[in-house]
Amino acid sequence: MSDAMKQFPDSPAPASSPETRVWPPVSVVIPVLNEERHLREAVRQVLSQRYAGPIEVVLAIGPSRDRTQEVADAIAAEDPRVIVVPNPTGRTPNALNAAIAASRNGIVARVDGHAMLPEDYLQVAVETLEETGADNVGGVMAAEGVTPFEQAVARAMTSKIGVGGARFHTGGTAGPADTVYLGVFRREALERVGGYDEHFLRAQDWEMNHRIRQTGGLVWFQPRMRVSYRPRPDIKALAKQYFHYGRWRRVVARTHEGTINLRYLAPPAAVAAILAGLAVSPFFWPGLLIPGGYLAAIVAGSAVTGSGLPGPALARLPVVYVTMHMSWGWGFLTSPRKLAKQGKPGA
Repeated sequence: MSDAMKQFPDSPAPASSPETRVWPPVSVVIPVLNEERHLREAVRQVLSQRYAGPIEVVLAIGPSRDRTQEVADAIAAEDPRVIVVPNPTGRTPNALNAAIAASRNGIVARVDGHAMLPEDYLQVAVETLEETGADNVGGVMAAEGVTPFEQAVARAMTSKIGVGGARFHTGGTAGPADTVYLGVFRREALERVGGYDEHFLRAQDWEMNHRIRQTGGLVWFQPRMRVSYRPRPDIKALAKQYFHYGRWRRVVARTHEGTINLRYLAPPAAVAAILAGLAVSPFFWPGLLIPGGYLAAIVAGSAVTGSGLPGPALARLPVVYVTMHMSWGWGFLTSPRKLAKQGKPGA
């Protein structure tokens, strides 16, 4: 067992005040690609956490088209707490594994370059790990928009109509969960499952949390860990995002049997039903009742969930819901079998 792990045993620490207790060191790992504008602020936000224990930041830099590498090297030269490692593939799971391998501490926090952490994020995470014995804790992906379109997406991403009942989107009470946003892990859990599976370009968080749970670990949702998230800025970017979510969620389902439920099947079922209705409508006009009924439900649902939104954002909300549902469903239905992981899951 490493020294870092010895500083963070599985059993809860004795009760003590935040001022007198010894806080374990934390490694924060960040995958970085084309982040010249935001990287320095992202690192500053992590290092200014209200956390009394040591913090290191490991940046895994992909082949960026801007000056990201130069900015990262400059930050590391200025602060010995920052480490830079290469990620030649530019892929997120590869970056995370490279950063984890270069990190040194018994607690590993995954952070994204654009994530806006509350100042007590790491403190709450460590307290929750100790209190629950969990292997991974995480909180709410709190979508917040600026433009009318972003505001509409943010509302959709925090409603059950848009994303189902996942607590890391919609909020809820603390407790065991299938997956959480980002995540603060015990290193031994990451080592037990072999880290992120680099086959998964998307859904790698859900997939690894599944393996943690399958090997006896606990994933815990902590609503106090609320991280601000900026949604995609336009329909094209949103559709691409949700298409790939659906495509790779089906790859997870093929890799791990029994991980699909009705919540995940609703969008592809809606897409299939609408296409079938449109296909038969020239010969059987009641087929139009399927897409018509779906659109009516979306408009009614937007009126209910859009309460309090400014007019321009509310007007965009039905379009956002349709884009999310149809893109996710089409990605799921058309996910090619060649993307399926070969061999033993997690190998």
